[in-house]
Amino acid sequence: MESAGPAERRFDEYLAKLAEAAGHADRVVPLKSYCMGLLLPIERKSVEPMAARLAPSNVRQMHQSLHHLVADAPWNDEVLLATVRDLVIPAMMSKTRLRAWIVDDTGFPKKGRHSVGVTRQYCGQLGKQDNCRVAVSLSVATEQASLPVGYQLYLPQEWAEDHERRAKAGVPDEIKLQTKAQIALEQIRRMVADDMPRAPVLADAAYGNDGGFRAGLEELKLEFAVGVQSSTTVWPPGTAPLPAKIWKGTGRPTSLLRRDEKHQPLSVKELALCLSPEDLRMVTWREGTKGNLRSRFAALRVRPAHRDYWKSEPHGEQWLLVEWPKAEKEPTKYWLSNLRLQTSLKDLVSVAKLRWRIERDYEELKQELGLGHYEGRGWRGFHHHATLCIAAYGFLIAERSLFSPSLRAGEIDLSIPKIPPGWQPRGSTSTARTA
Repeated sequence: MESAGPAERRFDEYLAKLAEAAGHADRVVPLKSYCMGLLLPIERKSVEPMAARLAPSNVRQMHQSLHHLVADAPWNDEVLLATVRDLVIPAMMSKTRLRAWIVDDTGFPKKGRHSVGVTRQYCGQLGKQDNCRVAVSLSVATEQASLPVGYQLYLPQEWAEDHERRAKAGVPDEIKLQTKAQIALEQIRRMVADDMPRAPVLADAAYGNDGGFRAGLEELKLEFAVGVQSSTTVWPPGTAPLPAKIWKGTGRPTSLLRRDEKHQPLSVKELALCLSPEDLRMVTWREGTKGNLRSRFAALRVRPAHRDYWKSEPHGEQWLLVEWPKAEKEPTKYWLSNLRLQTSLKDLVSVAKLRWRIERDYEELKQELGLGHYEGRGWRGFHHHATLCIAAYGFLIAERSLFSPSLRAGEIDLSIPKIPPGWQPRGSTSTARTA
């Protein structure tokens, strides 16, 4: 092995702190090996090819060490992720503030039915329904970087209620049937309890359309800008549900809000179609690879109508943000936001559109760090592998924040054994890339 350079010394210090969180000093070496394997420029980041590249002369022992760490060792994913967060976020915030907390989920295509969480469901990676498993994540983002701070597998009903399958996959007893929005809200509550620096919560319509999710954010006194479907109903500007009926001394008194045939909320699409071209303004929100990203937007003050007939007070006013590209016949996207009344249209758009950063996270975590390469079937291994991918990614983010924003996995100066002439890891479909 070559002598350690500055980057590797920082890597050693980083992983030593993670090993403390993992509970045993003897996990330092396998932790470093696993995270180093994830950062190497090799085609597949599952245990066998990483072991072959890290220790070509002693693959079996390295394989056993890495496999035990990820599949069997009982360290706590949340504790280790909290340590990653505490080490990386100060570097992210060294030059700028946190701009957003971003909720999303990602799918992993998977054949068979025995791997934990696998069922036929929508897979974003494929853009259709197929056999896959889906994980929900919460990331924190600055203008330049983002980091996942919460990560949990979504357990479909057929898994959550099948005791035999749960037992075989090692699903913990405390994991119950939850929607993705409920999982995300739990992750957010943990960050609030841990005094994470606050920022607006961003999510797409799969979460934003859930009234319970939005209500949960309001209970936590968090700002948000979340996508909603075109069918979401609101009370137009200046209107609200009817007040409760005046009690006339007979029957049961009620305090519930009312609607009638002539007084109904509108869908956000119906309301947006009432806009004139003069109501829409062109807004540029960031520079893209092919020039500035621009579109037409309008922002209206509305009251959400979600189940307000079970309430005695109407929902508070929020922003309805509408995107209507000039070339389109109707609006394409809608958001509800409780950002302050004084928020400008440009700032409202800038916050809502920052959700794109999560796509960069997943692209790198999957393509560069092997987030979807774990081949085991169990709950523990799935989460341990993801946590270590995020840990390796966190070191990469910290290095970028301090040194080079363009730094990528495979470009960090880590000393590993030289590749023997003609060497190729088993299972590889092509010659391994070189660092």
